[in-house]
Amino acid sequence: MTTHTQPDAVTDAPDRKLRLVFGASGYIGTHLVPRLMAAGFSVRAAARSPEVLQAREWTGVELVAADALKPETLGAALRDVDTAYYLVHSMAAGRDFGRIDLEAASNFAAAAAAAGVRRIVYLGGLVPPSADTEHIVSRERTGDLLREGIVPVTEIRAGIIVGPGSAAFEVMRDLVFHLPVMITPRWVLAKSPPIALENLMGYLVRAPEVPATEGRILDAAGPEHLTYAEMMRILAEEAGRRPPRIIPVPLLTPRLSSYWLRFVTAVPTPVARALIEGMRQDFIADNTEIHRLMPQELLDFRAAVRAAFEAERRHEIAARWTEGAFAFRDYRPDYAYYAKRASGEAVAKASVEDAWKVVTSIGGGNRYFYMNTLWKIREILDWMVGGAGLSYGRRDPEELRVGDTVDSWRVIAMEPGRRLTLFFGMRAPGSGVLEFELVPEDTGTRIRATAYWHPAGVWGLLYWYALVPAHLFIFAGMTRAIARRAEALARSRNGGTGPDV
Repeated sequence: MTTHTQPDAVTDAPDRKLRLVFGASGYIGTHLVPRLMAAGFSVRAAARSPEVLQAREWTGVELVAADALKPETLGAALRDVDTAYYLVHSMAAGRDFGRIDLEAASNFAAAAAAAGVRRIVYLGGLVPPSADTEHIVSRERTGDLLREGIVPVTEIRAGIIVGPGSAAFEVMRDLVFHLPVMITPRWVLAKSPPIALENLMGYLVRAPEVPATEGRILDAAGPEHLTYAEMMRILAEEAGRRPPRIIPVPLLTPRLSSYWLRFVTAVPTPVARALIEGMRQDFIADNTEIHRLMPQELLDFRAAVRAAFEAERRHEIAARWTEGAFAFRDYRPDYAYYAKRASGEAVAKASVEDAWKVVTSIGGGNRYFYMNTLWKIREILDWMVGGAGLSYGRRDPEELRVGDTVDSWRVIAMEPGRRLTLFFGMRAPGSGVLEFELVPEDTGTRIRATAYWHPAGVWGLLYWYALVPAHLFIFAGMTRAIARRAEALARSRNGGTGPDV
């Protein structure tokens, strides 16, 4: 039996053929790609947005843009692939996600067959005997459609995954940290077998190398079946918090309780709602077969939660904002993993160098390029509650480096000519980041400003919703103002003859 510290070691694999992680920008894909690389495999990562993958900064990973709803993009992603991991689901798409999931799976199965893929590994969800919610039925039907193709499929079904970023885990974390008393439907007494992210990664990495997993549906679960109330109690204890008082109310259905989720958790509302609506019954897993085929030491829920918190503490500072990065949450486990965001953008008829010079002049005497009166009001309000809102100035009027203070902001990441990331230093119920990104185009430079907000519970969410209209207005105007200044700088540098792009 292997230990939980080495679940993905592959010592008997006959070769190291190419593995495709389709849906690599998602929660599981983000963790699976580096695990496959560490196990010695060649990896191609595919997602609809290659920019998201580039932010992962994976060394030696081939990145491709592909969309299962656009069959013409799948050929290149699947070319020369031995094993394809299918990690796509569309819960965040809203009410039509079931149809979208089925269309995507059908397209992928056909493309994998045409490309000569040896094996598809699909991560599905546990299916209770009387499954009737669209989320569960869609996950089950997706596996069925993949199996209708000629490529053998290994489907691993998992319930709650315990790790930072897992939607179910993050919903529970937000509830535990920010609701001392919960009036809930009776779903809190339903049982489920949570599995540690570490253990699930071990199964996913090893499954294609075990011939007996071909064509099989295997339940993946930890060693316990726990109620959601029990899981939240353990989570609170491991976080050093008082366990919440939970009051089950029979008449409050999961559907009704899902409507107030947007005011409690930062997990995308369609995802959280689909999860809650699927909690009306017990989820039972029989993990005997998967454990026989791929034995490993299974973490119980308490150990898995402890490992999740430790993984966050070990998270390195990224060169740009990435979802859930601990540093961008001010190293606070009670600040939401998933961020709310608002952005604006404009195109400057100027070079990246000119736009960068303007962006990095932010703060101090230059202020914020647009609607400085609103910035001033926010700074005064912060000062009135004892914050650093009126702490103006910067180390150098033109140069910036990581660690610099810009008024009440702090430079926490920077890629010269590409990206500047500032950490919000005023008092508020959560953690904020403002990131500027420059993208060269034929006509000049696209300037994008995005605010990311990791709320602290209900007050953090209400704070964000109250400011969203102002954010959208300000960032659109700010990027236009930066573009105008960059164009003026280009004209002055060229003697008034126009921008040099």
